[in-house]
Amino acid sequence: MNLRAIWAIYAFEMARTGRTLVQSIVAPVITTALYFVVFGAAMGTRISQIEGVQYGAFIVPGLIMLTLLTQSVTNAAFGIYFPKFIGTIYELLSAPISAFEIVIGYVGAAATKSVILGLVILATAFFFVPLRIDHPLWMVAFLVLTAVTFSLLGFIIGVWADGFEQLQFVPMLVITPLTFLGGTFYSIDVLPPAWQTVTLFNPVVYLVSGFRWSFFEIADVHIGVSLGMTALFLVACLAAIWWIFKTGYRLKT
Repeated sequence: MNLRAIWAIYAFEMARTGRTLVQSIVAPVITTALYFVVFGAAMGTRISQIEGVQYGAFIVPGLIMLTLLTQSVTNAAFGIYFPKFIGTIYELLSAPISAFEIVIGYVGAAATKSVILGLVILATAFFFVPLRIDHPLWMVAFLVLTAVTFSLLGFIIGVWADGFEQLQFVPMLVITPLTFLGGTFYSIDVLPPAWQTVTLFNPVVYLVSGFRWSFFEIADVHIGVSLGMTALFLVACLAAIWWIFKTGYRLKT
């Protein structure tokens, strides 16, 4: 394995985050803080607790997951799209580095940035609500697994996109609505039975539910099902990336 090449890609992508610190870290943290103020303070006066957990604390895992999903996809998509946009992708493809190593470099950097952002938001949450983490190792595991999985999805989107508009399409018009409807601000148990069934077709439900279980040991679906669905999506993304490099889809043409 060409570790030097992987490190070169990884370091370059991480350095880009340092040059855009406000957009990469500060802006998402401020946005999440506003969610705490609006939903935690305003709605918290009307909804005191959900399943024995203070409402302000209950929404923390969902807010972290909301930011994690969108930032993982966006970071990875922009990371691979810019070499396509300026034409340096051909130099990368002709270099003595495998497709696997290219993916590790770009996806690893995107996932690292998302995990750091998630931990920063988690630290910020402690200033707003009394928070506990019953299973910290599971929390970190879900954080990393989700960041890697959706960074792989972002890599696919970056290869597929023909313009900057398409880069924003999936995070803004697909992932964000699914996250809002996936139990971020409520438990799906409060929904009518028919809507509970419909909600279970939303893949984000399993991510938010599993992540929330690591905090409070409460979940809308079994923790094993959450892990299984996340792993299944991870395998699907890996299969799609394998096909992209095998066929050269939008990389060699």
